[in-house]
Amino acid sequence: MSRLALEAELKSLENPAKRKVLQRFFKTGPGEYGEGDVFLGIAVPAQRAICKKYDLDFLDIEKLLQNKIHEFRLCGLLILVGKFEKAKTEEERERIVKFYLKNAKRVNNWDLVDLSAHKILGEYLVGKKNREILDELSESDNLWERRIAVVCTYALIKERQFAHTLRLARTLIDDEHDLIQKAVGWMLREVGKRDERVLRQFLDKWSSKMPRTMLRYSIEKFDKKTRDFYLGRN
Repeated sequence: MSRLALEAELKSLENPAKRKVLQRFFKTGPGEYGEGDVFLGIAVPAQRAICKKYDLDFLDIEKLLQNKIHEFRLCGLLILVGKFEKAKTEEERERIVKFYLKNAKRVNNWDLVDLSAHKILGEYLVGKKNREILDELSESDNLWERRIAVVCTYALIKERQFAHTLRLARTLIDDEHDLIQKAVGWMLREVGKRDERVLRQFLDKWSSKMPRTMLRYSIEKFDKKTRDFYLGRN
């Protein structure tokens, strides 16, 4: 089935009422992080169901990613994730990762990052020694590339490989954007779920310097006494 068929199927599900809600939720107004993003108003589960019917090539996926409609870009990424999960050779996986990084600036809202970064780049890096791309992305002027760097470490965290998450947390501790602060806090919380001692050691050293949002996200699973302790040091 073709990209045009996918686009037509998505457009047939357009929901004006939900579109208005999503455009407010994803901050699409002037000066906001999602400025100019256009929604059809389709829930993610419905998009997942549609994407299962399509196996598009890189050219068609790239055209979806270049589209101003949010659901087109998300479906392009979901199809790309499916390609990565089905890839049988290292060459196929590497080609998908290179394509993802080439189009990283089009992964330009937080849900697009969160539904793709750890499932493509993160999974690719699990067995790799060279992870310099994380440092490159974390130093980018582009908000979405910095968020990709953080969120893709979720795949490493699941393998109890915490070092890169902790290093990025230190690198981005002064980042002023709340979407980065939330992402770092979220990943630190995931570290703590697997090894609370590691998270506590990080917080004992850095909590006084962490942005309040980052800290709150990272300590969310602690009891109130522990949360109050770290908030009091901040």
